[in-house]
Amino acid sequence: MDALDILTHIDQVVPHYQPIFSADEQCIVGYEVLGRFQQDGEVISLGPFFHDETIPEEFRMEVDVAITTKALEQFVNEQPASLIFINRDANVLMLDRGESFLQLLLPYKEKGLRLNQVVLEITEHHFKGDIQQLGHVLTYLRTYGIQIAVDNIGKESSNLDRIRLLAPDLLKIDLHSLRTSTVSYDDVLYSISLLARKIGATLLYEDIENAFQLQYAWRNGGRYYQGYYLHEPSPSFLPKDLLKETLRNQFHTFIQHEKKKLQTLYDISEQFQARISELVSKYKKASSFNELISALAKQLSDCSFRIYICDEDGFQQSANIFKQGETWELQPQYEMKNWSWRPYFLENIIRMRSRKRGILSDLYSDIETGEMIRTYSYPIDEHHYLFIDLTYEYLFEHNAHL
Repeated sequence: MDALDILTHIDQVVPHYQPIFSADEQCIVGYEVLGRFQQDGEVISLGPFFHDETIPEEFRMEVDVAITTKALEQFVNEQPASLIFINRDANVLMLDRGESFLQLLLPYKEKGLRLNQVVLEITEHHFKGDIQQLGHVLTYLRTYGIQIAVDNIGKESSNLDRIRLLAPDLLKIDLHSLRTSTVSYDDVLYSISLLARKIGATLLYEDIENAFQLQYAWRNGGRYYQGYYLHEPSPSFLPKDLLKETLRNQFHTFIQHEKKKLQTLYDISEQFQARISELVSKYKKASSFNELISALAKQLSDCSFRIYICDEDGFQQSANIFKQGETWELQPQYEMKNWSWRPYFLENIIRMRSRKRGILSDLYSDIETGEMIRTYSYPIDEHHYLFIDLTYEYLFEHNAHL
């Protein structure tokens, strides 16, 4: 579509609204404003127009203002939800340090718009200027109550350090990457969720296109959800409780699935607690830790591929005993290696010491084998702890691989 066609028929530029649903109330909590062009009975997305950097910024701004003005008028008149999400190119926003955006909003404050209902959406990895200066402008806009969302998190080259500097109120995670990524999206998402927790940001998952992705978003800390699976962009606002029953039923299914998974892990942990307690008691007269893990290995061939013992500071007090095929092999080179640097290591030591019980770890990728595994840790005495790495095959057979 030619840019001049749009500019000369700017009256045919209209906003469409894609609803954003909340997990806590299962209702529409807000709308993202999207640009559309009506031509010969056809509705065309203006996304390519706004992303085309060959089009002068003032042309794109003119169309953006036309869309935003119509959207704000409709939003103020109907008050359909708590939030309205407005996209802005951060590079264009910085031309006048956000002043024109602010001046566009202020007249609607007199018409009933609360500025804390406005969420300014920007894309961090498209910004070419000084990120600290952008941060200052966003802080200035926040003094008026305007909320900030950084979108397309997890897409292209999002920089978490830059995002931290912007300290947004919401992080919009792009689930399209979940379908196309060749790297572990779970690892990326874990880093994002840690950042969100540190800066106090809410997670909003966008581009949800099926039930599996909705469940994934729910399971991974998503408070808000958006995508064609829930509802496509519409020229009008929708009933607030449009999907309340549907979402409530889906969340109930998700909850039942998660509770079943947690019960499975609890049962496995309890079974290992009883099993390892009995075995450690049986072989407590072993003359050395290496003799102890060798005896244990013979009894745990059905579930484990590596066993070792550490002290409370993380220094390994035994060799590794490692399963190669059907044979267990002692690896003395691991003695006195220190593992206290590993995430949760010392925390788990304290938990085991205080509860006097073993712990089943979360699922993680083993450094040496690359397999997804869990580790069962068990307190032998007040100062020494047994670590049993469980095979993926065993976890899969017992539905503990999720």
